[in-house]
Parts: sequence; C-alpha cells; structure tokens
Amino acid sequence: MTWRWEYDPDEEHVVGGAPPALVAEVEKKADELVRAASAFYLDGTGYREQDPKGGVAHVPGGFLNYQVIPRHECVYVLQVTYL
Repeated sequence: MTWRWEYDPDEEHVVGGAPPALVAEVEKKADELVRAASAFYLDGTGYREQDPKGGVAHVPGGFLNYQVIPRHECVYVLQVTYL
C-alpha cells in the first residue's frame, strides 16, 4: 500500500463551492501531510496503536481539518474553511 490523501466523505462535500485557488492550496498541504505521515509511520499497515488526534493546517485563504489513519496509510481531509 502507498500513502495517499483523500477527501472524506467526498470532494463535493468538503470543498464544493470553495475558490479554486484555495482548493489548490489545500491539495498542496495534503501532499505535505502525506509525506510527513509516511516518514513518521514507516509501516503504516502494521500500526496497531490508537490513531493520532486529528489536526488543523492553515493555508493561504483558510484552513483544513484532517485525520491521519496509519493503518489505511491515508490522510483524510475532513473539512475546509475559507475566509
């Protein structure tokens, strides 16, 4: 399995109606979060401890809430707020 990110529950629910520039920044930040998670959880599928707490990441024009699930080797973008 390879680390990835995805919108949860789906793209329309999370970023539907957001300005395209903000969506681009969110996706760029999600890529960074994936790189960090893959370095921190080297064997994500073998991870058996409690999942880490979710987080908030600031991007130009807004912020996003995310959750890292090591067993899925995935960063889930749960909510995007634009200012």
